[in-house]
Amino acid sequence: MDTLYKAHNEMQWREAARWVKYEEDVEEGGERWSKPHVASLSLHSLFELRSSLLMGAVMLDMDAFHITQVADLVLDQLINAKLLEANLRDHVRAAIIANHAHQHQKRRRSLMPTEGESMADFRKRSMKRNFSSQMSFRRGDSSSKLARNPNSVPSDLGMANGDIPESASSAKLNQNFLKKIPEGAEVANIMVGELDCLKYQITAFVRLTEARSIGDLTEVPLPTRFVFIMLGPPGSHNKNVEIGRSISTIMVDEVFREVAFKARSRQDLLSGIDEFLDQVTVLPPGEWDPKIRIEPPDSVPSQEGRKMPTKPLPEGPKVAAEQVEEEESHADPTLVRTGRIFGGLVEDIKRKIPFMPSDFKDCLHIQCVASTLFLYLATLTPNVTFGGLLSIATDSYMGTMECILTAALTGILFALFAGQPLNILGSTGPMLVLEMIVYSFCHENDWDYLPVRAWTGIWTFVIIMLVVAFDLSYLVKYITRFTEESFASLIAIIFIYEAFKKLIGITKSHPMNLDPDTPYIHNCICMAPDISNSTNSTLYNTSVDITSALGVPISTVGYSISGIVESVNSTLNGTNTTTDWSLIPEDECKNLGGKLVGETCGQIGYVSDVFLLSVLLFFGTYMVASSLKAFKTSAYFPSFVRQLFGDFAVLIAIIIMVLVDMLVGIGTPKLMVPEKFEPTRADRPWFINPISPNVPWWLILATAIPALLSTILIFLDQQITAVIVNRKENKLKKGNGYHLDMFVVGICVLLCSLLGLPWYVAATVSALAHVNSLKKESECTAPGEKPTFLGCREQRVTALMVGILSGLSVFMTGLLKIIPMPVLYGVFLYMGVAALNGMQFIDRLLLIFMPQKYQPDHAYLRHVPLKRVHLFTLIQILCLVILWVVKMIKSISILFPVMVLGTCFVRWLMEKIFFRKELKWLDDLMPDDKKIAKEDAEKAKDAEKQELLGEDYKKNSKISFDDRVNISEEMSKTGLWMAVRRESLRHDNGNVLK
Repeated sequence: MDTLYKAHNEMQWREAARWVKYEEDVEEGGERWSKPHVASLSLHSLFELRSSLLMGAVMLDMDAFHITQVADLVLDQLINAKLLEANLRDHVRAAIIANHAHQHQKRRRSLMPTEGESMADFRKRSMKRNFSSQMSFRRGDSSSKLARNPNSVPSDLGMANGDIPESASSAKLNQNFLKKIPEGAEVANIMVGELDCLKYQITAFVRLTEARSIGDLTEVPLPTRFVFIMLGPPGSHNKNVEIGRSISTIMVDEVFREVAFKARSRQDLLSGIDEFLDQVTVLPPGEWDPKIRIEPPDSVPSQEGRKMPTKPLPEGPKVAAEQVEEEESHADPTLVRTGRIFGGLVEDIKRKIPFMPSDFKDCLHIQCVASTLFLYLATLTPNVTFGGLLSIATDSYMGTMECILTAALTGILFALFAGQPLNILGSTGPMLVLEMIVYSFCHENDWDYLPVRAWTGIWTFVIIMLVVAFDLSYLVKYITRFTEESFASLIAIIFIYEAFKKLIGITKSHPMNLDPDTPYIHNCICMAPDISNSTNSTLYNTSVDITSALGVPISTVGYSISGIVESVNSTLNGTNTTTDWSLIPEDECKNLGGKLVGETCGQIGYVSDVFLLSVLLFFGTYMVASSLKAFKTSAYFPSFVRQLFGDFAVLIAIIIMVLVDMLVGIGTPKLMVPEKFEPTRADRPWFINPISPNVPWWLILATAIPALLSTILIFLDQQITAVIVNRKENKLKKGNGYHLDMFVVGICVLLCSLLGLPWYVAATVSALAHVNSLKKESECTAPGEKPTFLGCREQRVTALMVGILSGLSVFMTGLLKIIPMPVLYGVFLYMGVAALNGMQFIDRLLLIFMPQKYQPDHAYLRHVPLKRVHLFTLIQILCLVILWVVKMIKSISILFPVMVLGTCFVRWLMEKIFFRKELKWLDDLMPDDKKIAKEDAEKAKDAEKQELLGEDYKKNSKISFDDRVNISEEMSKTGLWMAVRRESLRHDNGNVLK
């Protein structure tokens, strides 16, 4: 918005405010723009604007190429309509085509009197400049260019009245501000001011047939579509500015802007203003100071409801919109049984094939590099840890090397062929318990473990293929937010719990001295064996090679061991009884038949500062990663810098903490990765032959029982994670693939079974971390507008690279072994906390401890009583506690998938406690409930019609049946007076309600 002012008797337009989405004003002194804020308008100025448009000139589809042509056409219209005297034409025209001074430019010297220049010479130079401006327009160079390509931006844009500059540097457009404006934007120029020659107000609203550059009106090289001119008599400046602010604010309104583009007459514009007035919220003057600038909101509700027709048919667009909203609220509409064998799988493949090329092109962004490195380091640690536990549970038949190979194999296959490649496969605790049970069963009965496990995997593959063949993944639609968030919260809490547990576990290998004043004295010595003991006497009759027992070269031991070897060997042969057993190391004493005596036997000596540094590295990693992620939305530095730090937050945190650890130089525990590509156990091959003489034929059939349990576990882990990833909040656009996911997981299970590798399924926290690391926001945002969440970078390359890097970990041992384990535990903590953020369950949990006046304005709190919200939360907490107990107790943890399935039945029982309306806001309606709720709504509507339409009303009213129903709906929403007003406009009937 430009205002007219005089500088040395020369009129100029000066920027007073601008709107891209929110208002920015030129602060007092004219040196800076204000912070973007929501425009607060007076109701009086809006009515004045309506009156001005009603009485002024409205020129739609004007074919003009320059501001001088616009001025001539506007003045002709005003004079012909008797809105302006002809003798004032030149004065008004000079004002309209006056130069524009932009805020980003330093005031040009040519527009000001030079030192020693008289006012007469300055006026002469100004007149010469204006004459040149008009002549340049008459040449038609710029206009002809725009006529050929109206969307082009000529190089002379921004010069005074279209002057062709002598040099390109004579006019500088605001290129920095242009980056904030969305592509394809057009300009509405608002020009308000006062003229001494006028005694009344003149107004003109102009819409050009095509958006064109018509002069130096704008500070950015964008074409102009609308021009609003308002000039008034002396003393009307403040009033005109308020009206200008009103039309500027209305023009950035989504609905009115569409009206302005499509308006065919003055009445259409007035109707658009009326609709805007219907939606305006008024702030009472005694309760609000209009000088306070309102901060832009974090998000703005959709305005699609305002675009709906005011009189929909009973089964028309409104009902269809409700059905769409209902479908989007829960469960993908593709989750239906096709009735054909592998029908769902075929539909998934057809749905995903068109996106295959883009799945590899959409990765071309620096954010994908950060996501790959973050996920690789975040998944490598649990793979190594799980491998160590698996090695203990299976007597090294499977260990760290097998887990790394599984991560590579399943990661690559799933990334290339799955329906939802954003899922990340990983290990789970219940799967470890299943492996332990199968191994114990085989060990007790002297059966070969790996062949039995291979048959279990083959049966699991067969059952999964049956699930895929009969489209049983459609059952996923019965998993509501209640089950999703209970499961996801449990996994996230376990991540946080394991992070602290592993951090505290460092004290076992590096204990702390909690009493530094008392020195630690290691009192434990090796004593000679008791020869009289029959067991030991048998040992003494056997020759012992102590060098092999120690397992290290003699030269590496700090004392003379050769004499000890001779003394011990001679003692064992009964020829020497003077051996000094106290010199034998503690860990080798029992291997030689001796016994340890002392108070500190079996204890590890204190290691200074290791645990303290581990704690600092642990919390430092979490704090740095969280701070850099939050830095993305801070007010410091340009947006691309903040974006870069936010994307690489975890990687930067790891690098910083690794450098700190290296600089301090204390021996913290490091990540240990196998250095050679070979099985953990030397006596097992890579390929497992299921046919073994130590596996009876009936056992092959019996393995179907554990296979059924593993299938339930895989199905729930995989599909619940997929549901969470595919929720509408993530705005995924390439569709899901539940059947295809299960098919690929089944293939992976078969391959891992035949190769003797552990089974991996979708890891909830890793998948959520993957999605969060790939979220993209609008890069071009209006000043004051928060970046808009656009969705995720859906592609296959990040997961594929994570799988490849996992396989290459064996060859990167030198680099990986410098990473301290506490740093990776800090990444665990970060992933767990990040997974909890944004969950409705966590928000409701916090409400329990929050006074009502401080509670956030959540949507469900507006529609559900607080006590009912707390009851729903307590039931969910109870389910979570039960799941936690079952998960933590190893003896019953195999039942964990069954208990997760039980939460679906708990949700079904909650239908008896809560109303459907409450469950709709707190959770999701079950698929069958939608039909019931729709039937209830139709019955309620029929009852409302019968109550509304009495016999007398039918006879006397001139309004149709559908119109009466609409009246009832509007009375319940907007009040009786609004319904009467709208119906009176529709039917031109003042007596609507009799």
